[in-house]
Amino acid sequence: MLKVGLTGGIACGKSTVAAMLAARGASVLQADLVAHELMRPGQAVYDEIVRRFGREILNANHTINRARLAELAFSANSRRIAELNAVIHPAVLAYQHQWLKETALRDPQGVAVVEAALILEAGARSHFDKIVVVTCRPEQKAERLAQRLAMSIDQAVLEVARRSSAQMADEEKVRHADFVIDASGTLAHTEEQVEALWRELSCAAASLR
Repeated sequence: MLKVGLTGGIACGKSTVAAMLAARGASVLQADLVAHELMRPGQAVYDEIVRRFGREILNANHTINRARLAELAFSANSRRIAELNAVIHPAVLAYQHQWLKETALRDPQGVAVVEAALILEAGARSHFDKIVVVTCRPEQKAERLAQRLAMSIDQAVLEVARRSSAQMADEEKVRHADFVIDASGTLAHTEEQVEALWRELSCAAASLR
């Protein structure tokens, strides 16, 4: 089975590319969704985050308010995001490892894609056979985030800058990539690139048989 890491900056189009790959037959795991599940009440990650960041990050129903947690984590004290990542990343990586193992048993000749923003930052490059980096123009990140979260463009610009400060620059990510998808254009243009990528990944998976 070919293991593929799909990464890129905030609001660059990773999930769109992941969905296009899934439509072509790839097995896809979204690390963000895994992290959200691990942050539910009753999970060890939830307990540790509440212990470290305090009960003020909780909603009335005791779930974690992710926006409030992000405000604390991305504060001027950069050690707080490192602290949060130190709790979440090991648990997500453990889940990811088990998922890849189970997927390989279920589809030994397939392509498994893990979509995650911090693959390179977390030192997980060696977990994958190929790395795909999705990029777009900087101004598009704010436009897309504003639309996604129903916020003003000014708020989105600040949010993109805040989250990007904890990530590797796009130019650096590209230097680590085996494949790059430029999602700056139309969906049709992105689809064309994904189709070409899928042919490459399918051939690479076939060579592992």
